[in-house]
Amino acid sequence: MTSATAIAQAVRSREVTAQAVLEQCLAGLEREGGRLVAVTRVLADRARRDAAAIDAVVAAGGDPGPLAAVPYGVKDLFDVEGLPTTAGSGLYADAPPATADADAIVKLRKAGAVLVATLNMDEFAYGFATINAHHGTTRNPHDLDRLAGGSSGGSAAIVAAGLLPFSLGSDTNGSVRVPASLTGIYGLKPTHGGLPMGGVFPFAHSFDDVGPFTLSIQDMQCVWSVLTGKSFAPPTRAPRIARLGGRFRDNADPEQIDAIDAIAPSASLVELPDIGAARSAAFLITASEGGALHRAALARDPMAFDPATRDRLIAGALLPPKLYAAAQDFKTRYRRRIDALIADYDVLLAPATPCVAPPIADPRVLIDGVWSPARADLGIHSQPISFTGLPSLCVPLHRPDQLPIGIQLIGKAGDEDTLFRFAVMLEEEGRIGVTSPTGLFQGDSL
Repeated sequence: MTSATAIAQAVRSREVTAQAVLEQCLAGLEREGGRLVAVTRVLADRARRDAAAIDAVVAAGGDPGPLAAVPYGVKDLFDVEGLPTTAGSGLYADAPPATADADAIVKLRKAGAVLVATLNMDEFAYGFATINAHHGTTRNPHDLDRLAGGSSGGSAAIVAAGLLPFSLGSDTNGSVRVPASLTGIYGLKPTHGGLPMGGVFPFAHSFDDVGPFTLSIQDMQCVWSVLTGKSFAPPTRAPRIARLGGRFRDNADPEQIDAIDAIAPSASLVELPDIGAARSAAFLITASEGGALHRAALARDPMAFDPATRDRLIAGALLPPKLYAAAQDFKTRYRRRIDALIADYDVLLAPATPCVAPPIADPRVLIDGVWSPARADLGIHSQPISFTGLPSLCVPLHRPDQLPIGIQLIGKAGDEDTLFRFAVMLEEEGRIGVTSPTGLFQGDSL
């Protein structure tokens, strides 16, 4: 699949029609999508109407937008007009249809992007694996016997396979960054509240964010600009870099640490305080807010939930309100401490996941020398960053012929631009970049 910006340019310059782009995309999804278990619904009729409208604009001499005719998909928790919003659960398969598109979809449509599919996820976004009892387990396009990560696994896998040039997921504790790392693409968790959340099925409002997946930084910048309406400011100086130490180095692939040290060999090593407490508080807040959201449905029909999701939501619903309040108070104080600690730095470097994608047959990860369930612990490096509310861009290390793995570029609140600029530099140096799956999925180019 050609990049998003290349497709848009080709359509706007009349080198190819929007309808031709779409039919090629739909054929690829039909041919290859089933092996990934990434797609929950193909929206062919809607997409064909949108593509025809774009061609009409071009024929009339108009400009359909910076994402003209670019096909994309969304995690199965975005409202799509006329369809029930299921959040990956059979519980809401027959829910009343959404009366309007989610805000992010509206913005993308105005920019010319064409929505073609909804994508698989952990039920209610509660997990890091995209093991879904209703739709199945999403598979990693680099090795179909391995996890794609989650909870936005379908959104990551479909892009990594070259079947869509970009997609949208959501990130609460790492649900964009974890699958981006395991499938070897770019994934952004913005500053908390930085992208439109209207019409997105919630999980834990204290941490929920919309996040894009792309195959390049150029595409990421384009999607970001469309969703935020912001233009990019030129840099005023070189970014000040630090490396995160402590548990971020204790539980990581050695190649991640080597790559981070090679990127910034003389950068300060900064240890975030009370990481264990921060992650525990994040778990508690997430469980409490998720449990409260689903309390009525759990009481009404608990057996309709995925058993793994149900048990965690019930536990969260039973947490005492005083514990939740204490965790929220700790979060407020912690964020102030982190802001002070990183005041002299613009970019923090850290692993995105502790390892490459675990096998589906044995979905565990090694944490502190003990094997732990991947569904809960693949987010060991992403969850503490979500707790701070800071933006984090997962970028794929350049690892041809190896399973992919990523690192996080973490920035100051509201300063995603610096992360993008730094990633462009790393791309140009050959330190990061997407590697296509070998011999599995070959997306057709225009």
